[in-house]
Amino acid sequence: MEKFGELILSKRVIAALSDMGFEEPTPIQMQTIPLIMSGVDVIGQAQTGTGKTAAFGIPIVEKINTRSKDSQALIITPTRELAIQVAEEISKIGKHKRIRVLPLYGGQPIDRQIRALRRGVHVIIGTPGRLLDHLLRKTLTLDKVKIAVLDEADEMLDMGFIEDIKSILEKTPANKQTLLFSATMPLPIRKLAENYLKKPELVTISREKLTVPLIQQYYYEIQGSKIDSLCRILDYENYEAVIIFCRTKRGVDELSAGLQTRGYLTDGLHGDMTQAQRDKTMRNFRKGDIEILVATDVAARGLDIDRVSHVINYDIPQDPESYVHRIGRTGRAGREGKALTLIIPPEYRQLRLIEKLIKARITKAELPTVEDLLQQQTDHIHQTLREIMENGKLEKYQTIALDLMKDFDPVDITSAALKYAFNQHAEDLSEEGSYNELGNTGARKGMVRLFFTIGRQQNIKPLDFVKIISEETGIDGKDIGTINIYDKFSFIEVPEDHALRVINIMDRSNICGKRVSVQLARAKNRR
Repeated sequence: MEKFGELILSKRVIAALSDMGFEEPTPIQMQTIPLIMSGVDVIGQAQTGTGKTAAFGIPIVEKINTRSKDSQALIITPTRELAIQVAEEISKIGKHKRIRVLPLYGGQPIDRQIRALRRGVHVIIGTPGRLLDHLLRKTLTLDKVKIAVLDEADEMLDMGFIEDIKSILEKTPANKQTLLFSATMPLPIRKLAENYLKKPELVTISREKLTVPLIQQYYYEIQGSKIDSLCRILDYENYEAVIIFCRTKRGVDELSAGLQTRGYLTDGLHGDMTQAQRDKTMRNFRKGDIEILVATDVAARGLDIDRVSHVINYDIPQDPESYVHRIGRTGRAGREGKALTLIIPPEYRQLRLIEKLIKARITKAELPTVEDLLQQQTDHIHQTLREIMENGKLEKYQTIALDLMKDFDPVDITSAALKYAFNQHAEDLSEEGSYNELGNTGARKGMVRLFFTIGRQQNIKPLDFVKIISEETGIDGKDIGTINIYDKFSFIEVPEDHALRVINIMDRSNICGKRVSVQLARAKNRR
């Protein structure tokens, strides 16, 4: 047995929760799981998005006897979408126990469901109409059910399913454990609970209110590379300090490493780090030695740093409550702050749940284009020069300027000075307009320089790289450019039009027995 927060669960369930990115239980999970494990009936008053599926799914998985083929748990849901969603989550929780889960809903061929039922299913999740259909056909038996769950009972009431639910529950054993979850508790739901639940324990989870009105909130829909999109946002935003949230500890490690190779002043923070490591990271973040902190929800809890100007949800939180806690890390001490969320299209449902919680619409923002980044950099140059001139103390530089003006036009002198200055610590704004999607990696024209986390310590040689990259990606070995091998890492130039192919194929591959990360290199630290 191992711990999930303060809960004691089996190793296989803990492993599944870790795979799902759960670090600790939500409030409803913390309160209901021990009660359900003890065998009592439970009424949970909680809305969608509070983690209630895992609140009943975890103890169901723990209680299932996998040596039996009997259907031991029944979950009744109002809609097919929720049935599918609950089935997917319980399948993930029970994957290491080999729990067999089946959603039953209308619109899917019933013959396919009948064949699955004949093979044996441990957990049945279904809509009232399709469950009754199977009961009438005698293709479903519920006489071995140990736990019955009514999920979103108030919605089933609104849809007129109460009589159907009663008919279904009458087919289950009288001594079963019954759980009822509902966002509201109207009179018919209370009567249903009185008739079918035995001395139930009541768990009520009240939602928090958003108390950070100074925070600007935006989201970006991501279609391509998530980390590349993040880098565009970081390059465009004028930030002082940023906290980026990932769902898992592994995600923190991978993202912080990826940002570091791209030249950002970044470090990670998560629960597997020692206290000394966490203290050092936080000291560096508070002092400004690092500008970007990548963290999990648990690691970032309680952080109170005034200089945090931006919070970025690299992974949208699974629990809308966590969104409130996350974005509250910015906008401190009366300052304005920005909360930016990256989502992929299937995550719009979760985004909507967050909007319902905060009672506001989150504005969609467009990813900055290359032209936007160039304009932003140009504006930065203008502002920097104005500040320098306003501060004065230019006497020794005026001597150089006056001397150059004897031979050159003042506009040319100014342009040359700008090019020299900004080439020292920023991507080149070259006259050819060669700024591209991959940025400046320090490679010669037409090539891209890649960072590989493998080096001399693994006894790898340049010819090994050429052979492996050529065989794995299909690009011609003679097209591979300069190779620089160091003790723990290497830099390799590849043609610009093959760079993303090499990254996507070689990243996280095994080379010389080592799992390797491959990222775009950066010529210099961008700041």
